[in-house]
Amino acid sequence: MASRLGRLRADQCVFFLCDVQQKFAPVIHNFSAVVTGAQRLAEAAKCLQIPVVVTEQYPKGLGRTVDSLTARLDGANVTTFEKTEFTMVTAEVRRALGEPANAARRSVVLVGLEAHICVQQTTLDLIEMGYGVHLCVDAVSSQTAVDRSVGLHRADRAGAFLTSTESVLFELIKSKDHPQFKTISNTIKATTFEQPLSFP
Repeated sequence: MASRLGRLRADQCVFFLCDVQQKFAPVIHNFSAVVTGAQRLAEAAKCLQIPVVVTEQYPKGLGRTVDSLTARLDGANVTTFEKTEFTMVTAEVRRALGEPANAARRSVVLVGLEAHICVQQTTLDLIEMGYGVHLCVDAVSSQTAVDRSVGLHRADRAGAFLTSTESVLFELIKSKDHPQFKTISNTIKATTFEQPLSFP
């Protein structure tokens, strides 16, 4: 069972990027903020050597992951899964993760779409499996602000840790003396939110 303190360590976590696909751009509340937050994690994954799981919901109809995010993932340890289920935790992803009791990486940092559907179901499945879930509220959204709020509140009550991308990245390096401090700091400066998402 994951610690209720929710401590994050780079060698014990995985980044999950849920369905950040181009065709959602016109309909998602503040889609650009989700992309920005996901880009932060993508850059951090490379310098901190954190594996990334990317899912694409029915890409034949909804398209692929946005190009700007795909470009940032170049060079990362990333595995992409197509899915039709709403949860990211498909049979393929379960096999890739393994059981948390036997896994070195038992914390999941999660961003993406939509808060009240795919992100919510992913959160519940991971918690049920015994993973600690860290939900970055600045990079999770839905088509409406109400649905986004509903999804985040449900995740909170289920035991997810509500956090932000900046909080996650600085917790992972822990000190300005970390060898990747400058890279992480520059990544955050270079990926500012044009219109930040609010806390629910």
